[in-house]
Amino acid sequence: MDLSETKVMGILNVTPDSFFSGSRKQSEEEIRQRVQQIVSEGGQMIDIGAYSSRSGADDVSQKEEMERLAKGMKIVREIAPDIPVSVDTFRADVAKMAVEELGADIINDISGGELDKEMFPTVAKLGVPYILMHMKGNPQTMQQSTQYDDFLKEVLLYFAEKIQQLRDLGQKDIILDPGYGFAKTLEQNYELLYHQDALSIFELPILAGISRKSMIYRLLGTTPEEALNGTSVLNTIAMQKGANILRVHDIRECVEVVKIVSQLYLS
Repeated sequence: MDLSETKVMGILNVTPDSFFSGSRKQSEEEIRQRVQQIVSEGGQMIDIGAYSSRSGADDVSQKEEMERLAKGMKIVREIAPDIPVSVDTFRADVAKMAVEELGADIINDISGGELDKEMFPTVAKLGVPYILMHMKGNPQTMQQSTQYDDFLKEVLLYFAEKIQQLRDLGQKDIILDPGYGFAKTLEQNYELLYHQDALSIFELPILAGISRKSMIYRLLGTTPEEALNGTSVLNTIAMQKGANILRVHDIRECVEVVKIVSQLYLS
């Protein structure tokens, strides 16, 4: 995939408890409608998640996660057999099943291999692109882990160390995700976005997942349901700061952002 032009990744949550209620799709018909919407509105990738990573979310068994993914992937492949699909999981066994049995193309790991030490060797062996995200702790405790001595320096060192570990295992394709909303205060999220272009030092694609997150609605005193306008603003900035992939709930609006910003820099 050519990432010289920013791609729009549509979020498909086959969960009952994701932080944005509008993204929760459980029945076959709901999943089908969501996949059709992503494709018809111009989404070029789909990220399917079966384990909610919102702060304080309930734990989900590996069996349940696999069953949800299998159900969702079957429908995705029926409707859009050729669209690149990333599976959002931090479990190595789930990643293996998703690629080998369900035909997933990319593994998207919020934990950077920290929650399952077999993830790095597994994904390297699978030979698929890996989305490496910055986070500390786990989804249940991450917002208690926002203490840093030098925030930006620690984020960059985290990526440097993880990239080297993956390279040593033979991993070829790596995508970096700054991890907006994960083990970061409101102020740290904006500091990271302001300096997002610093990640270009690694010469790897950057994925920005800001859509409807608390860094928007808490700042504005609203809700995830009211955060679309703020999402478009931050996606615009993320793109200007070097994002190659924008992971979003609202496809059409993000496609418009990409088209407008691209035109601006072509002028």
